[in-house]
Amino acid sequence: MSSNKTAAIIVAAGTGARSGSAVPKQYAPLGGRAVLAHSYEALRRHPAIDRVVVVIGAGQEAALKDAIGDVEHVTGGATRRRSVLAGLEALGGDVEHVLIHDAARPFLSAAVIDSLLTALDTRDGAVPALPLADTLARDTALSGTLLGGTVSRDGLHRIQTPQAFRYPVVLAAHRSWRGDEPTDDAQMVRAAGGAVALVPGDPMLEKITHPADFAAADARLEATLRTRMATGFDVHRLEVGEELWLGGVLIPHDKGLSGHSDADVALHAITDALLGTIAAGDIGTHFPPSDPQWRGADSAQFLQHAASLITDRGGIIDFIDLTLICEEPKVGPHRVAMRDRIADLLRLKPGQVSIKATTTERLGFTGRGEGIAAQAAATVRVPEELSA
Repeated sequence: MSSNKTAAIIVAAGTGARSGSAVPKQYAPLGGRAVLAHSYEALRRHPAIDRVVVVIGAGQEAALKDAIGDVEHVTGGATRRRSVLAGLEALGGDVEHVLIHDAARPFLSAAVIDSLLTALDTRDGAVPALPLADTLARDTALSGTLLGGTVSRDGLHRIQTPQAFRYPVVLAAHRSWRGDEPTDDAQMVRAAGGAVALVPGDPMLEKITHPADFAAADARLEATLRTRMATGFDVHRLEVGEELWLGGVLIPHDKGLSGHSDADVALHAITDALLGTIAAGDIGTHFPPSDPQWRGADSAQFLQHAASLITDRGGIIDFIDLTLICEEPKVGPHRVAMRDRIADLLRLKPGQVSIKATTTERLGFTGRGEGIAAQAAATVRVPEELSA
């Protein structure tokens, strides 16, 4: 399975009019991230998937970038079928297998992906399915007001996404389709003569459609996450002739911090706190001061690297608390700029970042103006399996 060249397409071109959201539902917030970001990260970090393409609606480029950054994408069409075809045509090359997923199903497990790809060893396609548990009945008034007779549940399933296919088979099915608008890609492959396997679905893959679905999705997400908190601490010497960077902001001062990088003591402390929440070592482990490539480096990249390690594991950064310890410069005039810069780097709201300052009453190296110290605390939520 791992030797196959496998791609994934996320269909995110809709407007989500029924969701009640002010923005298309795939870009609405869910657990601190856009709905789309959850399934994108699940697909991107799966070891069997080599490429992920997002199909967006016309004019949604800025929303996509804000949700998940600069990622491979194409513009879809007026219908879901046309959007999927645009994604399939964009793949080309030597792709063997493709998964097609709806962005409105954010909670995608590796187990479902594994089952789908395994089924492609013997079938043209595979879909996740859940058995029906509720009683089914017809409406005799055809208006939702009068109960009719029941319908047998035997052999009926609820079909979810992602749906997986041998790439040439699903591409040919889309190119040759001449019927009414299909409800999913599996029906197109079946109509073209392909065999589609059923694999166990996942209740977590419920689709977000209506306003109440967001509350239900938040509850499902919360049940899978565990809170972690860690701290970071850093110190750098003040020297004449150096620039003073604090919290990603250049501060006018007669001295600056000395270090191998730009010596931003605030960002270094936050970086260590974030790394601590996932037990990923410290800043020196990832960016050794002995490595010349980090000489004079912008510490923002250290911070964003630590944040990406958390999101890659399905985690969410909830809050950052930073304390700067120094006599000079005065932090107050720069507090808002530093808060906003840190929030921007971590894709947080300003209210999720706290910046405080204190002195040591002229005691010690900070009291003598020889250096600046910083202490940070980070609170995150990570998947339960990471906490085990």
